[in-house]
Amino acid sequence: MRNSVAIVTGGSSGIGLAAARALRDKGLTVYILSRRPYSEKGLHHICCDVADERQCAEAFETVLHKAETVDILVNCAGFGISGAVEFTELAEAKKQMEVNFFGCVNMTKAVLPYMRQRRSGRIVNISSVAAPAAIPFQAYYSASKAAINAWTAALANEVRPYGVTVTAVQPGDIKTGFTAAREKSVAGDEAYGGRISKSVAKMEHDEQNGMDPAVAGQYVAKIALTKRPKPVYTIGFSYKAICVLLKLLPSRLANWLIGKLYA
Repeated sequence: MRNSVAIVTGGSSGIGLAAARALRDKGLTVYILSRRPYSEKGLHHICCDVADERQCAEAFETVLHKAETVDILVNCAGFGISGAVEFTELAEAKKQMEVNFFGCVNMTKAVLPYMRQRRSGRIVNISSVAAPAAIPFQAYYSASKAAINAWTAALANEVRPYGVTVTAVQPGDIKTGFTAAREKSVAGDEAYGGRISKSVAKMEHDEQNGMDPAVAGQYVAKIALTKRPKPVYTIGFSYKAICVLLKLLPSRLANWLIGKLYA
């Protein structure tokens, strides 16, 4: 797909930037979207807040005007919050869903009419292993990623007759700025016996000892260029094994194991 055009949301940092670089290096013209300005040779930046439906539509129109086509969309924009469900402000929970899930919705709705009419296109949504393995004290993050998985699978069936393919990619722990950017709340930690702070500390330790984002970016780029992608992919052998195990184990046992690790 050399000479193709890709849009990558959340493309100024982390997995998004790594995926954008990988696609650029494979000869694609790449437009990256993020809220803050960013400049790098070979990447075309557009300021866009994916939680704003109008901005997403305008960003797509800008790319289409400049590049005359859009072949690939990688929805990577997102962030994390942590804290107990009981003590998380509803506004923060809604913000998590607005960016992580509805950000995918907004950008996809912007590009989909074009892809459907030309009967060609690829949409890759970045999910997380935290979708099948729901993490305690990061419930809303896991919920946002689980929503992406279900939505991706449904959408894939809706648009398959029009030559548009949709897939989700589940990374595990990746060493990026995502960890430092997490919006943490330890409200209620005393009531929960210190388990909120302990759980998040373990998660952050795992992330900072996780996979190089460049490896994840290469994987995402590979899937974006795959002719017949599966509905969902998981990055890394150990995380693939975890996802298989969670499917095979009785749900009570699987959830108990996750609780022992993170709760």
